[in-house]
Amino acid sequence: MFKGFKEFLTRGNVLDLAVAVIIGTAFTAIVTAIVDNLINPMIAALGGTNVNGLAVQLIDENDKTVIDFGAIITAALNFLIIAAVVYFAIVVPVQKIMARSKRGKEEEPAEPTDVELLTEIRDLLRQQNNR
Repeated sequence: MFKGFKEFLTRGNVLDLAVAVIIGTAFTAIVTAIVDNLINPMIAALGGTNVNGLAVQLIDENDKTVIDFGAIITAALNFLIIAAVVYFAIVVPVQKIMARSKRGKEEEPAEPTDVELLTEIRDLLRQQNNR
C-alpha cells in the first residue's frame, strides 16, 4: 500500500503540480502589483478622462451597472504572466530532467517476452532434432 503511494507521489505530475501551485501563489502578489501599478494606469489612460478607464456604465444612476473592461484585461494579463513564468521556470526544466532520467532507463536491455522465449526454445529443439 505504501509502495503504491510512494510511486504516486514521486511521479512527475504530482510534483510538478505541487511546485506550480506554490510558486504560482507566491508569484501572484508580484504580478498583481505590477499590473495594478503599471499596466492599469496605462489602460485607464486609453479610456480618456473617465476615471473608470475602459469601463462603461449602462445606467447613469446605478453604480452596479458598470462593465469594467479594464478589470477583465487585468485578470487576463495576470493569468498570462503567471502561466508563462510557471511554464518556463518549472515545467520546462522538470520535463528536461524527466527526459534525462528516461534516457538512462532505455539503455538497459529489455527482457525478452514470453513469445520470444518460446520461439527461441522451439528453434533450439529443432536444431537438436535435426542433428
